[in-house]
Formats: sequence, C-alpha cells, structure tokens
Amino acid sequence: MYDPKSLKAEEFIDHQEVLDSLAWADAHKDDAEEIKRVMDKARLHKGLSHREASLLLACDDPEVNAQIFALAREIKDAYYGNRIVMFAPLYLSNYCVNGCVYCPYHYKNKHIARKKLTQEEIEKEVIALQDMGHKRLALETGEDPVNNPIEYVLESIKTIYGIHHKNGAIRRVNVNIAATTVENYRKLKEAGIGTYILFQETYHKESYEKLHPTGPKHNYCYHTEAMDRAMEGGIDDVGLGVLFGLELYRYEFAALLMHAEHLEAVHGVGPHTISFPRVKHADDIDPNAFDNGISDDIFCKIIACARVAVPYTGMIISTRESPEVRARALELGISQISGASRTSVGGYCEEERDDSSAQFDVSDQRTLDEVICWLMKLGCLPSFCTACYREGRTGDRFMALCKSNQILNCCHPNAIMTLKEYLMDYASPVTKLIGEDLIAKEIQKIPNPKIKSFVEKHLVMIENGERDFRI
Repeated sequence: MYDPKSLKAEEFIDHQEVLDSLAWADAHKDDAEEIKRVMDKARLHKGLSHREASLLLACDDPEVNAQIFALAREIKDAYYGNRIVMFAPLYLSNYCVNGCVYCPYHYKNKHIARKKLTQEEIEKEVIALQDMGHKRLALETGEDPVNNPIEYVLESIKTIYGIHHKNGAIRRVNVNIAATTVENYRKLKEAGIGTYILFQETYHKESYEKLHPTGPKHNYCYHTEAMDRAMEGGIDDVGLGVLFGLELYRYEFAALLMHAEHLEAVHGVGPHTISFPRVKHADDIDPNAFDNGISDDIFCKIIACARVAVPYTGMIISTRESPEVRARALELGISQISGASRTSVGGYCEEERDDSSAQFDVSDQRTLDEVICWLMKLGCLPSFCTACYREGRTGDRFMALCKSNQILNCCHPNAIMTLKEYLMDYASPVTKLIGEDLIAKEIQKIPNPKIKSFVEKHLVMIENGERDFRI
C-alpha cells in the first residue's frame, strides 16, 4: 500500500501504485474535463501529485502539450527567473566493485583505465577548473570501500576547499557518491558539502536488481532509502534523478515524483534538485542495448511536466545532451547546467589528461566561455552563485523562500555579481562585451532600491579587484 510517510522503500515507491497511476492516466488522457482540472491546479504554481502529472505526460493532444510547455516556462520564470546556475563534475576515482550493466566502471570491465587521483592531482584538476571560472563542483567516484573509502572523499573535499589560485576558489562542493550510512552522511555534512546527489537509476525494483546484479548497489531498498539516511545525518539538501532509457519512462516519472512526495511528507523538504540524464555511449556500453530509449521530444516533455509538478526544485541537465537539446530544455524548466565537463578521472589538467577512463561520452564539448556566451545570447543569466549554502539558506529555509518566490531577491543579485566576477577574470573579449550589456539590463530588473544600490556599489568593487560579495 502506497504510504509517502513510510521509511520503507517498497512502501513509498509502491509498485502497484505506480501501475495504477499509469492506468488512471491512460484512462483519462482524452478526458477534457479532467485535464482541465489538472491544468487549472497546475496554474496555481503549487505543484501536482504524481498521478496528476502522469496524466499530463500521457496526454498526446498537441494543444494541451503547448499549454504544458507554456506553463512550464511561466513557472520556471516565476521561481528561478532567467538565471542558470553553472557547475562541473570532478571524477576522483573510477574504481568500483559493482556490476552495473549500463556503466563502464563495472568491475568486470578489464580494459578501461582505472585511476584514482592523489591529493596533488586533485589540486591540479581544481586549478584547471578554477582557471575556467568554475566555483561549484559535483564530486563523482565509483563505489569501492578499499580504494574510495569515506576518508578519501573527506580528504578530497578538504583539499578542494583549501585551493585558492589567482582569483579562483571552489565555493561549493556537491557530492555524488554511493549510498552510505547515517554516520558517513554526518561526516559529509561536517565537511561542508552542498547537495548530496544520488541517482536512483531506475525505480522499477525487478529491473533495478537485474541491472545491478552484483555488488552493494544490488540492494534496492538500501539505495532507495539513502536520502532518508542523508537527511537523518543532517544533510538537508538532496538531489534525485533517474537514468532515462533503462526502464519505461512513464514508470520512472511517476516513481520519481513519489520519491519527491515522500521526502516532503517525512522531512518537510522535497528534493533540492532533480537531474535528467539519459543512457549514453561509453567504453564497453552500447546504449542501443537498452530498449527503453526516449526521443528528444519525449525527453523535453518529461522536463516540462516535472517543472509543472515540482515548481520549487532545481532541475539539472548535463553535457550528456547536445547544445540543441539543452537549449530546448532550458526553456522548459532547467535551472542548472554543467559546462566544459570531463567525465574521465583526471580529465581537466591538460598535461595529464587521459580520456580512456571516461564514464560516458559528452555531447556538448564546448568550452565554459562558449557556453556562457551561448546562454547570454539565449537571454539567460549565467550564475556562479553559491551564497545560499554559505549563508545558511538550505533545506526548509531555502524551500520557504523559494516557494514564496522570495529567493529571487537573493539569487538574481548574486547571479549578477558572480557573472561580473567571471567577466573580469576569465571571459573572452566577445563574452565580456555581451555580458556587460546583459548585466546593465539585469540591474534594471531589481525592484528593491537598496538591493539595487548594493549591487551597483559592489560591481564597482569587483572591477577594482575585490571578490565574493553576496546577499
């Protein structure tokens, strides 16, 4: 029986409830009255249940789809404005003891280059990222208790936060590592991480166990309940995601929203972010081997329906996707993207680069400067802001501000100031020219005279070499 308040995975992700929701959506997808009811509710910007959102995803009426896309744009603008937060992944190690059939890190893959960064190599990687202009990282590592113990991750976080190169500094480290214990989550919290991210891969238990035949990740319940342990350990910002293509997308979509409902019901805080990766080609992995792949059109509709269902959450798309798909997704609800990503261990430092250890192929291979310039031409405001974590605006405090649309009073000014830092320190002449024009326009959007004055004053100070101002 579906119970969002249960701490047992098979109760808050109840298989029969997912199937019943999909059946209900199929039965009502041509029901104009029911669709109108759901759309009217969605227009209140307060979200939808997993069943209601599944109905919109199932509906194939072009007119309704156009309304969904328009509403997704409206909601994204209301909660996040035109700002797009930038980040980059940093792969520490690809040693792994799991047997995941969709990932080249699986332990049976004997020809992929295995590598684990030393603290000295991490420093080189971080300096290379700082020299691009990055301020926010997402740490990635395979699951291996011998090669990648929690102590190694903690030491790496300390190293990263301690590196200051020229005007560069990593101000926020998010962590994407395997499901672990409450004690280890407490250690990550004490280390000052931002969001703890863990992709479910698939919520379909039977498929999950087949896709993870060996290793600790085989335990569906332990993996699915990880976010509850993370929150018990004091991490109040967590990030969900599924790997689309492994299982039927409508099943994954409904279950993903059930997980979000569970976090809200039990902890009072839904997911800080939701990521939308798709299966991609990689060493030893052929995406065509998975028969649940989805088209770009369906992928974009999933994103739009998710934005309508969970208006408050940050939504992430990576360089797995092409520039064309990323541009479409930005209009439909995405609020965070990676730029100039490398998915190999040691992929950023030019002198030591070895892409043979990559986890998957990158579709968007542009430089960070090219991505920043592209975003601004699309009318987006690139943001390197990490202020909320350092000002204590996390968990329920962040959500309260976000759900009341007050977070824009912090995020928009901080985005302007961090973009100014980027333009002064890293941008090409063309990007700087476009960026300065954008900043002038964005300042005029600030409604509060005191905040506007604060930003204008500190933009001058940034021009004079000072850094890291925030509201």
